[in-house]
Amino acid sequence: MNEIKCDCGHVNPYGTQLCQNCGKPLEEKGKNASMVDMRYEGAARRSQTYNKSMVDKIWNFFSSVKVGIWIIVLTLVASSIGTIFPQEMYIPNTVDPAEHYKDEYGIAGQIYYTLGFHNLYGSWWYMALIASLGISLIIASIDRVVPLYKALKNQRVPRNEAFLKRQRLFGHTTVRDADNTLDKAKAVLKGKRYNIREENGSLLAEKGRFSRWGPYVNHLGLVIFLTGAMLRFFPGMYVDDIVWVREGETEVIPGTDGQYFIENERFIVELYDENDETFQEALERAGGPTVKNFQTDAVLYKRADTSVVGTTPELEEVKEEDIRVNHPLRFDNFALYQLDYKLNELNTMTFSLDNRETGESIDTIEIDLFDPKDEYDLGDGYKVVIDSYFPNFEFNDDGEPSTTSSIPDNPAFIFQMFSPEHPDGEYSFVGIQRNEDVFKENDYQMSFRDVNTKNVTALTVRKDLTLPFIIVGASIFMIGLIQGSYWSHRRIWIKQKDKDVWIAGHANKHWESLRKDFQSLSDETGLVMPEDKLKQKNDKESEGKG
Repeated sequence: MNEIKCDCGHVNPYGTQLCQNCGKPLEEKGKNASMVDMRYEGAARRSQTYNKSMVDKIWNFFSSVKVGIWIIVLTLVASSIGTIFPQEMYIPNTVDPAEHYKDEYGIAGQIYYTLGFHNLYGSWWYMALIASLGISLIIASIDRVVPLYKALKNQRVPRNEAFLKRQRLFGHTTVRDADNTLDKAKAVLKGKRYNIREENGSLLAEKGRFSRWGPYVNHLGLVIFLTGAMLRFFPGMYVDDIVWVREGETEVIPGTDGQYFIENERFIVELYDENDETFQEALERAGGPTVKNFQTDAVLYKRADTSVVGTTPELEEVKEEDIRVNHPLRFDNFALYQLDYKLNELNTMTFSLDNRETGESIDTIEIDLFDPKDEYDLGDGYKVVIDSYFPNFEFNDDGEPSTTSSIPDNPAFIFQMFSPEHPDGEYSFVGIQRNEDVFKENDYQMSFRDVNTKNVTALTVRKDLTLPFIIVGASIFMIGLIQGSYWSHRRIWIKQKDKDVWIAGHANKHWESLRKDFQSLSDETGLVMPEDKLKQKNDKESEGKG
């Protein structure tokens, strides 16, 4: 690319609009040519300079503000669609997602599932949108902040006359003693906490330059925040799961790769005393027994290093702790929170094989409702086989027995009973308050005898290594927001030219504050208040329309 040489002798990179040495405008562009474009100090930006290689084209694409806005719009639209119906993680894990969305939400739910919106936030294309937004923020920021930083860092005090004349605020005053006027102006500006530099009869007063970096600090914080959000879908970075543990049992903790186990030694539910006058009014409003506390007396175990894969693991106790609401058990970046419970869940059921004619009981069997055996040998030619087991029994749409879940809330069995009289077996259907012959009149029957229950606790398993990214990103974003919103970058140039004193000013925002500074300068030094060219232009346009 051809470099641009200014009249002052400074050689500027291709694409520079204002000479980086004296500030002279090098190009006449746009409808507002009477004022210079100070957004990036007229510095050359890579996206406006190079467009030959594939890298250049990719850089220019992502550095475009329009492209960034479209990515944001697409991300917001996709995120909104993802909230129309519950995501797959929030539906019961015992149902088929395809059937669930169809049954619950009809055609709309079926389309929702088919298009993949049921698992939107973990889908590859949603992650691609988030990544594209992050790339756009990074490239757009680098494309602008690097030339802006260089231009502001290397800005000279003496500025070209054309540069001063084409500032939005510009004026000139004829004075008798220019040196004395400059001294007064310098004193006024110092009183307003401007940083002042002087060179060859020219003066540059500047304050609030740090506010120019506010938007880029915003971008940095947002990129870190988006990185944290994306890391939630990487294995080992984020876990949000539930584990149900019955009293006296030990379960593996989800998300720990089988390394940690939790034992529910005892589950406790405490109710408020209905006779306690302290809470009498609140208990009456509740209209029944009110839970005061529910907790799990838990023991945390870790798989021993000597455990062999594929065998029953050897466990080493890590610690004991009572898990209560808002008092989790913490270990190795994990936390187990008390979430829910279920009292008196069916655990085992006892049945007897009886002779229907004599009423004689041959023997009894105890069935673990969560891990039933296939058959039970009673000896002397008697045997009971579980032909079918329905933990939560119901008849489906075809009138056939089925189960709605694997939890034994309403267990039912089809037993095949073998005896010396019936070596081919007899069938019996037994459920809660059900005892029916399946095919014909039986000589033997299965009779319900007893049931054992257990209390079950539900623990939320949480691990979030992305939280520091999200907190740091959000904090940096807020710092940038405050930095760019409540301060402005203000500059005032004063140039002595013979008996005239030229003044010009620029602010990236909050122009009224800069005008107040000029008013104070005018009151103290007698310099003419500079004209606001943009305001004059708008006034003329309004008069023309009127």
